[in-house]
Amino acid sequence: MKNEKFEIVGTQSNIDWVGRKVTGTHNGTIAIKKGELLLNDGKLAGGKIIVDTSAIKILDITDPATNAQFAGHLASDDFFSSEKYPEAVLDIASVSGSHVNGNLTIKGITHPVGFDAVVKTNGNLLTATGKLAIDRTKYEMKFRSGNFFQNLGDTLIYDHFELDVTVTAKTANQAVLA
Repeated sequence: MKNEKFEIVGTQSNIDWVGRKVTGTHNGTIAIKKGELLLNDGKLAGGKIIVDTSAIKILDITDPATNAQFAGHLASDDFFSSEKYPEAVLDIASVSGSHVNGNLTIKGITHPVGFDAVVKTNGNLLTATGKLAIDRTKYEMKFRSGNFFQNLGDTLIYDHFELDVTVTAKTANQAVLA
């Protein structure tokens, strides 16, 4: 049985996000700070991904002032509370085939998540991709949620946001050189 540890290369890893509301969508990126993925006989067996909640970017708003205001709102207590909780963490608990089960912690609140992932290795390099839909209200992000507020009309923000995760990692002894 061969166990390998791959260190995530934050500068080559990324999360694309999409949030939806009645009148449209917003999208952007969130930086992956660090982490590791563990392989057992070439198959994903565990790991941890640490996300920098203060590094959320909005890509669809081009006006600098509006973009800064929106980014500040996402960092506020209405959403990620980035000052108090600068990191979100995905701990991989188990993997069955391509299905990953883990625990996602945002704002100090942990809930189980499940998603399919594609993991490929090429020598000392690993790439992994996966898509998740997260219910923000489970993490005390209730701002303009129809489940908690009435008569929101076209200001309603849907509870689920989507994450499209792309991770690049190198074997532990190679990651230091990257």
